[in-house]
Parts: sequence; structure tokens; C-alpha cells
Amino acid sequence: MYKKQMTLQRITSYLLLAAAALVFVYSLGIMTDLHGSFALASSWKESKRYYFEGAKIYLEMQPFNRELTIAGIVLILSAASLFLFKSHDRRKYYVANYITIGINALANVGVSVWALIKVFSYKYQFVNNTDFEGFKAAAEMYKFPYLEPTDTFWFDISILVFGILIAFTALSIFNLVWKIVLMSQERKLIEEGKEN
Repeated sequence: MYKKQMTLQRITSYLLLAAAALVFVYSLGIMTDLHGSFALASSWKESKRYYFEGAKIYLEMQPFNRELTIAGIVLILSAASLFLFKSHDRRKYYVANYITIGINALANVGVSVWALIKVFSYKYQFVNNTDFEGFKAAAEMYKFPYLEPTDTFWFDISILVFGILIAFTALSIFNLVWKIVLMSQERKLIEEGKEN
């Protein structure tokens, strides 16, 4: 039983690191579709040259995008701490292992909830506050990319990205509970052996 648990422990640590890296990559891509079209329009608001209602979302998302990139780096470092404290291959856990797994779980869940709330508020703003007719006219006139109201790929894929992060975090917690149970059973067997 310990062998299966140790295998899952190792796999879980690598999965958490991969999920943290996925969040970082997502943070680099979230503005991709908005960049080519909304960046130009939002920068010309004063002259009205390219501007259309809703283009300001590009500027409003910039601070969030920076924070999400930093959060992705923090999650990678948090997952790397599992390897630093040998949580991926240690047979017996010590206080540092419990702390790193706990911090990792809290960070993953916290960032996921925060990011999903923000992403879907921006999606709502994009779909409901953008003048798509004005956008299309400006895009055709000045030859920059046009997005349909249904072009919400980078908003929607956040469910998958953060769903993976939360699922792997849940797997990590399950593995921790399993390890605690196995360690307490082993301790009990050792104590019974000493009594005989």
C-alpha cells in the first residue's frame, strides 16, 4: 500500500508543478485576442480615430494580467517548494512537508477563485459593454483584427486551466490524508510489536 501511495505522491507533485506552469502560460496568452484590436482602439480614445465603446477593457485588464503572471510565478515557486522539502519522495512527513503542502493548496485555491471571478467579470464586460458594430467598422476601416461577441476563447479556457489546478490540488490533499492514515497504521503496528 505504501508503494502505491508513494507513487501517487511523486506524480501529484509533478502534476502540481505542471498545473502552476499552465497558469503562468495562460497569463501570457489571456490578452492575445484583445491585443491586436483593442490595444489600438483604446489608445486613441481622445481623437476618436479608432475608438469604439468597450475598447477600454484592454487597458482595464492590464493590471489584472500583470497580477496573474506574478501569481503564476508564485504558484510555480510554491510547487517547487514541494521538491525542495522532499515532499515528493519522503516516506515519512515532517512539519515542513505539511506546511508546504498546506501553503501550496491554499495558494492554488485562492488564486483559482480570485482569477475566475476576475476573468468572468471581464468576459461579461467584453460581451455586454462592447459596441461590436463600431468595433467592426473601425476594424474594416483601419485594418486591425475584429472579434465577434462569441470570441471568448481566452476567457472560457480559464475554467479548464483553473479546474486542472484545483483537481490536482484535491489529489494532493487526498494523497496527504492517505499518507497520514498509512503512517498512523504503521505507528500502531510498531507499538503493538513492542508490547509483544
